[in-house]
Formats: sequence, C-alpha cells, structure tokens
Amino acid sequence: MDSVLTAANIMDRMSLRDRACIITGAGSGIGRAIAHAVADAGGRVALIDVNEENTKVIQAEILERNPNTQTTVLVADVTDPKQVSDVMEAAAQELGGLDVSYNNVGVGQWIDALDMPYEDFQRMFRINLDSVFLGAVAQAKIMKKKNYGKIINTASISGYIANHPQSQSHYNASKSAVLGLTRSLAVEWVQHGVRVNSFSPTYTRTKLVENFLETDEGKKMYPTWVAMTPMGAMADPTDLQGAAVFLGSAASDFMTGADIVVDGGYLSF
Repeated sequence: MDSVLTAANIMDRMSLRDRACIITGAGSGIGRAIAHAVADAGGRVALIDVNEENTKVIQAEILERNPNTQTTVLVADVTDPKQVSDVMEAAAQELGGLDVSYNNVGVGQWIDALDMPYEDFQRMFRINLDSVFLGAVAQAKIMKKKNYGKIINTASISGYIANHPQSQSHYNASKSAVLGLTRSLAVEWVQHGVRVNSFSPTYTRTKLVENFLETDEGKKMYPTWVAMTPMGAMADPTDLQGAAVFLGSAASDFMTGADIVVDGGYLSF
C-alpha cells in the first residue's frame, strides 16, 4: 500500500474540524490568538481563564467570526489542583470529549536575582510551570481513555537563552522547565497515545506588550529586541497561530516531545 496515495488530503489533516479543544489563559494575549485560530480551523473550543469577563469578550469575538463554533467559557485558577481537575472534566463534558489542549497560562517579571524575594521566584514557577503540569496531567487522564490526544504547552525562547537587557532569571528558568517537562511527559504518555509538544514564541506584540512599548522603559528596550531579531520585528500574535493549529492537528501525529520555535530568527544569532 502506497501511503502517499492513500493518505487523507494534507489540508484535511491540518484541520481541527470536530476536535474538542481547551485553551487556558484564553482571556487575553497569546491565548486569545490561539482560541481564534482553533475556531477558524473548525475546533470546538473551551476557553478557560481566571477572568470571566475578559474571556466572554473573546467568546463573543469568536462567535462573530465563526458563528457555528461550539464554545464555552469556564473559570478556574489553574494553579489549584482541584480547580484544574474539575474544570478539565467540565470542559470535556461540555465539548463531548477532549482531543487537544493548550496550556498557555503564564506571567512575566523583570527583577535582578540579587533583589528578588523568594516569594517572587516561587510565584513564577507556580504560575508558569505548576499550571502546565496540573493541566497536562488532568488532560492526559481524560485523553488516555480513548488512546489519543494532543497537549501543547506554551514555552518561550527564554527557555533557551538569558534575555538581554532585562533581568528575568526566574522567568527563564520556568520556561526551561516547561521544555523539560514537555519532553518528559511525551515519553511517559506515548504509550497512551497522548502527544505532548510545545511552541516557543519570541517577544510578541500582545495588547499588554503594546502598552509597555509606549512607556519610557519600553521605548528603550524595543530597539535592542528588534536589533537581536534577524527579521527586524517583534512577532504578532497571529504569527503563532500556525504552529498552534499544526500541533493540534492530525498532520503532527508523529511528533511528540518537540518544540516549535517562532522567533523571527532570534535564536539563530
């Protein structure tokens, strides 16, 4: 049998049609962009965020653009084990299953390690790493029942580098940990048909970042970031949508433990 001739059309395999998809941190920024991309690609979407009001705005945007999309908004603190377990079960029930999940919650902070309160270090890991671990475990428990699923974690180029000129050692370490966790879970769960991958954005023009770039500090930082990027620009949230959809689709079924870097060439320097 010639698999090239018998395989489904590649564009059909790139679709998320009829796939039940969860996005955490869907109420803003990169999570918002992922949510729109999943809906555009035909997925059923559960939007999970701690801010219900913001997330309902995103839901309305999705339904205006894709009126036939099945969507639901669920509120949870994804650093709380019980809330995570409960919200993943609720999402799967609402959507009629769980095929794809995006663990996207994260925060940043700039502070020199010499001045950093230990509580700040712990908080960074709790939000950026614990949320990924708790989400992935709860999702995998559901996915393994049918021996198939896709878990996609939002990492960062900061998992590969020490950013300059800002100091953010705890953020960089937390994102390095997301990459390591992704690889480890991929190996553990391959026997259950659950693929675990990640993607690593560069500096991205979310609304929060746009506001920062209007400040005096932002105006100082921007030229350095752009100079270190061969493509000479920051990423737009839409630049991340292709990687997100690909990793959630059947086209990436033979990928697990991988990371897709979307950085305009930043890591090539």
